[in-house]
Amino acid sequence: MSERYDIAIVGGGMVGATLACALEGTGLRVALIEGALPPAFSPEQPHDLRVSAVSIASVSILNSVGAWAGVVSRRCCPFRRMRVWEDRGDVLFASEDIHEEVLGYIVENRVLQLALIDRLPGLSGVDFLCPAKTRKIDYGSQGSRLELEDGRVIEARLLVAADGGQSQARQAAGMGISSWDYEHHALVLTVETAYPQQDITWQRFTPHGPQAFLPLDGRNASLVWYEAPERVKWLLSLPDEALLGELGREFPAELGEIKSIVSRGFFPLRRQHALRYYKEGAVLVGDAAHTIHPLAGQGVNIGLLDAAALAEVLAKAKRAGRDIGSSAVLREYEGMRRNSNLLMMTAMDFFYRAFGNANVPLRFVRNLGLGLAERITPAKKLVMRYAMGLDGSLPKLARGEGLRG
Repeated sequence: MSERYDIAIVGGGMVGATLACALEGTGLRVALIEGALPPAFSPEQPHDLRVSAVSIASVSILNSVGAWAGVVSRRCCPFRRMRVWEDRGDVLFASEDIHEEVLGYIVENRVLQLALIDRLPGLSGVDFLCPAKTRKIDYGSQGSRLELEDGRVIEARLLVAADGGQSQARQAAGMGISSWDYEHHALVLTVETAYPQQDITWQRFTPHGPQAFLPLDGRNASLVWYEAPERVKWLLSLPDEALLGELGREFPAELGEIKSIVSRGFFPLRRQHALRYYKEGAVLVGDAAHTIHPLAGQGVNIGLLDAAALAEVLAKAKRAGRDIGSSAVLREYEGMRRNSNLLMMTAMDFFYRAFGNANVPLRFVRNLGLGLAERITPAKKLVMRYAMGLDGSLPKLARGEGLRG
């Protein structure tokens, strides 16, 4: 026996769960399939390694689906300033410059996922199937069939791939990608700082790679150190005392004293973009469609914008009596998101390539550019508003509007 749905979302992470929540009340029957629940949250737990810089647009989306209160009730850290510099080039962004309370929030990925999962029970038209792993996906242009490892069978008109960069659903639908690996790996550290609660996030560019500081609540912070894979491997092998010494030598004085290392890890960096976001009966969102260099922390934000845009398109199609799995409908979603995502990915690639070059004349130009960016106030404000999701073409949920009407 199989159970029929309008939509099967494979992957109940941040993006897939946001999409499921956003589709509640649209009249569409949705199955959200996730392999395992994240560990429960306790405020006494140390901070997770994987965190995201959540933009104002993303907060609007999460508010719209009723999940932001669940983030705030756990923990998050607002930041009001962002500094970027190299040598003498230095630019500081401040929320007060554009009359906003904050620039964004640093949130643990698990906290964000748990806040969304809290919303799922009882949502009309949404079934959360967890733990449930897909054993086999048979894609069809007029509908797909998913066999779960526990024996259940799901049939759905529209297959949504929200299952990450190595997406099983994307592969089943036969949608290709272009990808390459960056030269750096990212060493990620959760640390306890001597400074009290901070409200600034900063990034410094060095000849070996960028260094980033992300404030967490209290005297805690997340450090991201981009380095050659061999050096990252060596740094990970050091005992805490030796690694603290390396941080003191390599990171700028703005870091202050690090009291202790709470946790450490690394991840390789890959740029990946689907050749197309849809085909008849299937569509990609989040990391299944794109993975971006984490320089500006935009990965989760563009994924949530994907979810908001797709929910908007599907809700409109349902109201109009159109086929939600048709190419004509899904093409509207790709039109809303693909070029916008490509622009952000290209911008991150530009910064990565330009600031990763040790050429002295280019270094001078970079520092000059950062200095000009600090002095040209209108341009700086424009960049801030775009990065925060306050300007540009945005889905309704990112503007705080409902999907109806």
